[in-house]
Amino acid sequence: MRFIERLKTQPLAFADPSARRALDAGLPNASPLRAAPRWPQAESFLLGVFRCSPFLAGLSTRDPAALAEALTREPEAHLASIVADMTRETRAASTHAEAMRALRRAKRRAALLIALCEIGGVWPVDEAAAALSSCADALIAEAARFLLAEAAARGAIDSAADDPAKGSGYIILAMGKLGACELNYSSDIDLIVFYDAETAPLAAGVEPGPFFVRLTRDLVKLLNERTADGYVFRTDLRLRPDPGSTQIALSTAAAAHYYESAGQNWERAAFIKARAAAGDLAAGERFLAALSPYVWRKYLDYAAIADIHAMKRQIHAHKGHGAVAVAGHNIKLGRGGIREIEFFVQTQQLIAGGRQPDLRVRGTLDALDALVARGWISASSRDDLREAYCFLRMVEHRLQMRNDEQTHTLPTASGDLELLAQFCGFQTAAAFAAALTERLLCVERHYAKLFETAPDLAASSAQGSLVFTGAGDDPATLETLAAMGFKYPASVAATVRGWHYGRYPAMRSARARERLTEMTPALLDALARTSNPDQALASFDAFMAQLPAGVQLFSLIRNNPKLLELIADIMGAAPRLQQALAKSRRVLDAILDPGSLDMSDDAALGAFIRAEIAAAAGFEEALDRARALAREQSFLVAVGMLSGAASPAIAARAFSAIAEGAIAALQTHVQANMERAHGVIPGGGACVVAMGKLGGREMTAASDLDLILVYDHERGASMSASVKPLAPSAYYSRYTQRLISALSAPTAEGPLYQVDMRLRPSGNAGPVATSLPAFADYQQNQAWTWEHMALTRARVVSGPETLRKAIDAVIGATLTKPRDPIRRRADVAEMRGKLLAHKPAKSVWDVKLAQGGLVDVEFIAQYLQLAHAAEAPGVLRQNTVEALTALREEGALQPDAANRLIRAAELYNAVTQITRACVDGPFDPSRASGGLLARIAEACGAPDFARAEAELRDTAREVSAVFEAHLGSAGAHPARR
Repeated sequence: MRFIERLKTQPLAFADPSARRALDAGLPNASPLRAAPRWPQAESFLLGVFRCSPFLAGLSTRDPAALAEALTREPEAHLASIVADMTRETRAASTHAEAMRALRRAKRRAALLIALCEIGGVWPVDEAAAALSSCADALIAEAARFLLAEAAARGAIDSAADDPAKGSGYIILAMGKLGACELNYSSDIDLIVFYDAETAPLAAGVEPGPFFVRLTRDLVKLLNERTADGYVFRTDLRLRPDPGSTQIALSTAAAAHYYESAGQNWERAAFIKARAAAGDLAAGERFLAALSPYVWRKYLDYAAIADIHAMKRQIHAHKGHGAVAVAGHNIKLGRGGIREIEFFVQTQQLIAGGRQPDLRVRGTLDALDALVARGWISASSRDDLREAYCFLRMVEHRLQMRNDEQTHTLPTASGDLELLAQFCGFQTAAAFAAALTERLLCVERHYAKLFETAPDLAASSAQGSLVFTGAGDDPATLETLAAMGFKYPASVAATVRGWHYGRYPAMRSARARERLTEMTPALLDALARTSNPDQALASFDAFMAQLPAGVQLFSLIRNNPKLLELIADIMGAAPRLQQALAKSRRVLDAILDPGSLDMSDDAALGAFIRAEIAAAAGFEEALDRARALAREQSFLVAVGMLSGAASPAIAARAFSAIAEGAIAALQTHVQANMERAHGVIPGGGACVVAMGKLGGREMTAASDLDLILVYDHERGASMSASVKPLAPSAYYSRYTQRLISALSAPTAEGPLYQVDMRLRPSGNAGPVATSLPAFADYQQNQAWTWEHMALTRARVVSGPETLRKAIDAVIGATLTKPRDPIRRRADVAEMRGKLLAHKPAKSVWDVKLAQGGLVDVEFIAQYLQLAHAAEAPGVLRQNTVEALTALREEGALQPDAANRLIRAAELYNAVTQITRACVDGPFDPSRASGGLLARIAEACGAPDFARAEAELRDTAREVSAVFEAHLGSAGAHPARR
């Protein structure tokens, strides 16, 4: 029966001059059709169609014969003839241009016919979609056949003359709506192209990869390129494995490896609809059969439901999708939309399809029937969803028929919405809105029954859509990312998709990717709140690249959402902490440990470190435990300082306590080893004397250890008691070397500290271990002024109590010895002059060496301690701030000058603590993140970084003035002993 006799429904017709002109151009008054008995009904139908669809009016005007044939022939036979004509013309084509013309002509004629059949009620929407899909299959197949025949003609591939695609190993899989034979009216076509390199009959010397990639590029051109004849289909190849880093055609071997190792749940869902549509169909079916275990898990797969629901929650984050609406509503992605029905179906297919093969159907409506047959859903649910699906697909097609646009968003302008309502057969926009809302709410109710409530972590406070599943950029997601503060949203989207494709080891497992899907919105929200979101994301990406595994970390964050804020802070401001986090996830465990110590109690912290290392079963375990503990506790301290929970001064004491505890504990193990190997020196003992920042309890996260080892023994003791005896000097030299190794050698847990022994008597020229008498003689009779200055910070941190007291006595006697202040003043001034000459500061931010910087503050304090300790021993303090305070209280330093120096020391130490915790190497403001600059400004008590830099310059000038007043300029006298 001809179309005109089967016409049932039509858009509402209104007088419209443009529609009348299109009809007259398509069917002139002389057309015999105008005399047909049913012409008045057909005329009214066509006027309504042309009024609502400029695109269809244009097709009819351009090709009047196509319109006449569509109206007067039997539609099924007419579509078959369109395909047959296209096949004949394409196979006869000798150039790409001729083939492209034949393909495009067929597409235009089929598009007009199928649209008229659907609008007129000749075919229901599902049959119209199937017709579009079968036509697409034929067009793709003939395009591929043309290219394979062309390749065979030039000798690149051997093929059968009647069908070059057969046995070619060239596989074209239809995905999405095309795969399910549900193509929408103006749809892109989603294809994945593979090739079987083992079976492809390529000529000698032809490489499979380049050959099939070039073939696929030509295929896309045949289908996608716009010419004077239009285009065939917009072609999307981004559903292939990891499209950002793979070629447009992949070998089946590479694809199988990807899906087995890194395939995602959304890809499993996509393969439900996969179908061999063109090329070597037999090879395509074999590949899909081999892939079946990946798509269809053997056991009930409830894990997939969380991942797919997280994808849906990301879609719903968009403000336009957040509620059921009409104007501006996205009928595909919005609430109650087509995608919700598809997810409803596909999720249950994934859960049970592994055990129930009859659920492995491609079409949405067929799948609803299968779910009813298996008892997964009720017949009434199926009927509700079927009716809603067909209605929504009808609306989708009318939207797209208007201007041949791939759109799913309803218009917002009242006139446009009214016209769409009439195109869908409704009298008014209000009647259309009521019918649409009823279906959307119905779908939403059924969907809500299937899925659980979203966990808090997945709920993002972001301003819109955050969709990273699939292969391409979601425009709404790019808008959201830009609104969140990301300057390069496309780069952000590409980075997140890269995580989902398992490009890093941490993402290789399906469970890790599922957890990542859930946490992505909250993660981006946290990173967006940093001062430079793009840089914070880049840092997090670098961190992810270094992680050996991710599922534990993601699970940890999932159960402790506040960790995201901490991680975002680290990524935005502290690359050094980022490295620590990447090397060991245990540092996050330490943060969550309810037994974590108060870092302000440095005595308890040191005792904890000593006890934990002392409990090790052996020396190797002690080394590893020391490194793990120091790393974890130092990370805690740095994070506490970064978050504002601990001041830089508290952090300095905590870093020092950690080092002191590790030294004391490891010395115990070293001593035990020495005694086992070489026995005991009669009356022997050794103490570690801390110098520099450890001595002053001013360590940073990156400080070395400046140490001296002093030993003593019974007078007359010549050898240790052992089968391998050693003289005391050799014994304690070996003892020291083992201790240095214990503190500095890297193990499986990494390094601990760098150790510097150059402050020992005679420096590098002297023995590594110094006897107590030699130490006393050197300090009292041979040491230089700078060595006595260094001695003001000396502090015994481990060893037997008796020897500790003896060393303290030597240090005290040395420092309280009367000195010539004028000569020492000249020495200090000269030393400072040499430092300025040979190690100049690079900027004001080199707060240690800058003129008026920390060295100047320390030199003033140390000089004044040496000058006044003989009369006022109370001025001796290892810590610089404490020493300045004591000098003020003893009257050795004027209060105003003391207060300025104390403020300067606190400022410089704060800057040093923050920069050493956050970055490796010298601090360069031009390369620092905005987050770090903000932290430094905060530590300086300044509103912004520029003001902090001005504060540093002002402080340096004040310190220089105090230095000049007490020590003068760099002197010309040689440094004296």
